[in-house]
Amino acid sequence: MNNDKKMNKIFTMFMAILVLGTGITSCSWQNEKVQRPNILFIMTDDHTQQALYAYGHGLVDSVLFPNMDRLAKEGAIFQQSFVTNSICAPSRAVMLTGKYSHINGKIDNFVPFNWDQQNFPKLMQQAGYQTALIGKIHLAGKPQGFDYSMVLPGQGHYYNPEFIKNGGEEIKFEGHSTSLITQFVVDWLENEWDRSKPFTLLYHTKAPHRNWMPEAKYLDFLEDIEFDFPGNFFDDYQGRGSAAREQEMEIVNHMYWGQDMKFENNPLAGEPLGKEAPFGRMTEEQLADWRAVYNLKNEAFLKEIPEDKYGLFFVPHSRSFSPDFLQETTEGLKLAKFMYHRYLRDYLKTVKAVDDGIGKVLDFLEKENLLENTVVVYTSDQGFFLGEHGWFDKRFMYEQSLSTPLLVRYPKEIKAGSEVNELVLNLDIAPSLLDYAGIAKPEDMQGESWRGLAAGKKVLWRDAIYYHYYEYPSVHMVKRHYGVRTDRYKLIHFYYDVNEWEMYDLVEDPNEMNNIYGKPAYTEVQAMLHARLDELRLQYGDSDKLSQKFLKEFLEKTKN
Repeated sequence: MNNDKKMNKIFTMFMAILVLGTGITSCSWQNEKVQRPNILFIMTDDHTQQALYAYGHGLVDSVLFPNMDRLAKEGAIFQQSFVTNSICAPSRAVMLTGKYSHINGKIDNFVPFNWDQQNFPKLMQQAGYQTALIGKIHLAGKPQGFDYSMVLPGQGHYYNPEFIKNGGEEIKFEGHSTSLITQFVVDWLENEWDRSKPFTLLYHTKAPHRNWMPEAKYLDFLEDIEFDFPGNFFDDYQGRGSAAREQEMEIVNHMYWGQDMKFENNPLAGEPLGKEAPFGRMTEEQLADWRAVYNLKNEAFLKEIPEDKYGLFFVPHSRSFSPDFLQETTEGLKLAKFMYHRYLRDYLKTVKAVDDGIGKVLDFLEKENLLENTVVVYTSDQGFFLGEHGWFDKRFMYEQSLSTPLLVRYPKEIKAGSEVNELVLNLDIAPSLLDYAGIAKPEDMQGESWRGLAAGKKVLWRDAIYYHYYEYPSVHMVKRHYGVRTDRYKLIHFYYDVNEWEMYDLVEDPNEMNNIYGKPAYTEVQAMLHARLDELRLQYGDSDKLSQKFLKEFLEKTKN
């Protein structure tokens, strides 16, 4: 064989290998593209770890919510999952952007959110994902980054709510928001989703946000169950600063008889409670179902209370009962027991319907052979107090408010029954979901991906988290504060109209009843926490100067 023929043969063989190799590479890329996981991100509103059996806090001592529990059993449960700012709209802005409130601009529920900034759904869209947002987002303006949206305006309503489709006009639907949102999710998957693309679906419920209005099928749920008060329900706030004493979020002293306790009329005056009552949106049939359950319970409670005490209980905003009165007098204890149980039962009833909805969506994905290639994330926008310290609501950097559930199922990577004990934040949601989608995290995102942690890998990770709450003076009157939390310790600085520090040893004092700031035995720990706090503020770009800027803007807005 002459050299020319030999070279031609070698060239032909080389080209064949190159074409074959290219084909393999192309096939592999196409297969990888097809196999990119779908993302199902489920977010409730104000759900809290102590209301989930999987977290083992003891409040729920059986599997009331089997579908949430399924996610924990079949995936990973994050035992130390926290938020950067425990209030609804700011938390959602952090989730979307992967940036702290002082960076994304949404520091409280009042300032507008800038949808023009980068968010992870926009990056998903650019990478070929089809994106949808269904349910509650609580960020005004047309959602950006979504091929499809069906959202509640603002807080939305439980019964017969309006929804806004793709940023257009509001459309009213008859039914309960939890069932409607689930129906919209399944309908989108079945009829709207382009199956040539992977999906990123944000499935957000209104429940269990106040005013905790259950679906008709769960009005009787848990009504025969008696719950113990949390150990610090009758907290007198001694040994802590003014923030704990001056809040307005006590179940007995600050809840409303109408929207919270479900009374239609003021028993003292015999008049309708008007705006305070939550029943105005109901149909006659829906209202009849409610009256059959709640009116009987309310009447039974009134029979236990002497009428000469009505003035104490039912004059609006006049209650100021001490822990001693509630704990040590017959009428006080009856009042506390009634209000605590009405609140807790209604809260858990609304969660029950959410769990049903999650089950329906998981069942649909399983039936369509989609579940194994879908990353399912369950979380809430923050935690919530269920009677701890005598409170409802959130906002504080105390544990029940700061922590939030986080369950992740993805059997291709996550071993069933896994536990993650590192400190994670809602700041990490965006980079983690981008990581699963194979999309590089933008440099300006401040969170980190926990994908490796969920898969059981050893990952160099943070040793502390930073928190900052801004909305004061405002609803519930929780003072402005920021702080640092490590595995064991917490340091909090309350500011604006006070300059107070609190510090807790979470091993010795998990209920945060004993402020150890300034105690000689903790001098070194206190110095370490101050140093770590300064480092985190510098790392994330927060400062007293920024705090003063936001405070000035807030006071100007509220003054007008």
